[in-house]
Amino acid sequence: MSDVITTSSPNSNPTMSSREIADLTGKAHKHVIRDIEVMISEIEKDGPDLDHQAKSKGYDFERDNRGYVKIIHLDRSHTITLITGYDARQRKRVVDRWLELENKPAIAAPSNMVEALTLALEQQKELQAKDAEIAELTPKAAALDAISEAEGDMGVRDAGRELDGIGQTKVTAYLLDHKWACREGRKLKPAHYGLSQGYCRLVPKSYQDRHTGETCIGHDFRITARGLARLAIVLCGINSGAARRLNGKKGKNTPVPFALTPAETA
Repeated sequence: MSDVITTSSPNSNPTMSSREIADLTGKAHKHVIRDIEVMISEIEKDGPDLDHQAKSKGYDFERDNRGYVKIIHLDRSHTITLITGYDARQRKRVVDRWLELENKPAIAAPSNMVEALTLALEQQKELQAKDAEIAELTPKAAALDAISEAEGDMGVRDAGRELDGIGQTKVTAYLLDHKWACREGRKLKPAHYGLSQGYCRLVPKSYQDRHTGETCIGHDFRITARGLARLAIVLCGINSGAARRLNGKKGKNTPVPFALTPAETA
């Protein structure tokens, strides 16, 4: 198990991250985050503490650049409290990992200046190696996070099939004509209107360079679930099967959202 996941500095109390708990238990990370937040809310009468207060309580939030919780670190007490609700096999994996963490030998304090400098140099090399690893993994993790959050998003080709088979060409023409998207070379990219309305976006995508074999990060144009629901109305018709399916409506007389504007009917 990587020490990048479990954070514990020498001679300090170990902690376990939500991502490692997810790996050990086989649960989805977002479900572990949810379980931890529910647990903390039940423990703390007024809900989870602010980030700068949480560490003293035995848990710590790590957030992404949008402010969303990315990882939560727990001390032993909170970890055991969390896994009490999991099955025996999952609990045992987490307990075994805790025993491994606690049985790590403590690092002896240097007895002279030479040992102190040697230790400092070794720690600096370890930090630099971890920083390099994090720098390499961060964009890949961001791509996976973005893709996992894109449930319901579709490319133009799949959208053309989903919209009662009207086709990629008609969808692309509408996106360009109504300023949802614009072209950058041969590729589509979201225009201001499409982004501001939440109709489309770019999603990071990892791919392997065919020449170097290196894993790289690119971007794919995606129509969001909201945009797809809108397209179903304007391209297929308010009472079409696609409009009712994608807007979550049933029955012929059930109204759908998004009244057509004059510009969209043109």
